[in-house]
Amino acid sequence: MKLNKALATVALAGSVAAMSAPAMARDTISIVGSSTVYPFATVVAERFGTKTDFSTPKLESTGSGGGLKLFCQGIGTQHPDITNASRRMKTSEFELCQSNGVTDITEFRIGSDGIVIASSKEAENLDITLE
Repeated sequence: MKLNKALATVALAGSVAAMSAPAMARDTISIVGSSTVYPFATVVAERFGTKTDFSTPKLESTGSGGGLKLFCQGIGTQHPDITNASRRMKTSEFELCQSNGVTDITEFRIGSDGIVIASSKEAENLDITLE
């Protein structure tokens, strides 16, 4: 009986070690995505690295669509952990994630961006419409 228990413990320890090895292969968070969000994300990543005991995340500016495409390719150290986007995820991107096993997705809004049209008080009024 003691031998079976010892073998089961060794087998369990071996399987836990095998599952943990890929997770420990990378010691930084990998983030890809929007070039619009990149300057803000860089500041956040740098502060995260200096204010915590963790490494500064690695950021790549790939564009929203490019970042989502990379993120949705799968799970593991060869894929990014987080993607930034300046828009909502498209249905087709969500479906790509699902088909590649990326099913635990949390989407949250950090902020909003916009376009401002301004002109000098001395300039002629702009004649613009929504069309």
